[in-house]
Amino acid sequence: MTKADIFEKVQESIGITRKESAEMVEAVFAIIKSTLESGENLKISGFGSFIVKQKADRRGRNPQTGEAITIEARRILTFKPSDLLKDQINRELNV
Repeated sequence: MTKADIFEKVQESIGITRKESAEMVEAVFAIIKSTLESGENLKISGFGSFIVKQKADRRGRNPQTGEAITIEARRILTFKPSDLLKDQINRELNV
């Protein structure tokens, strides 16, 4: 599913114009992005949690040369689905 597909689904379910649905979805995505960029975790009830984690510097190696390098510290984003979402996804398998 693409962002355009999401625009269309919102348009159909709410009954607004395509432009309005695009603006609405883009506004929600902007809020999500800014929240995660600031390092805050984001929890959407019934859907899941986006968690920003900090990784420390670590040693690694260049696979082409075998040379030891330092991999710099960085932030990573993980997603943990809610139990409700996991149940809904797996419901079809248990039917």
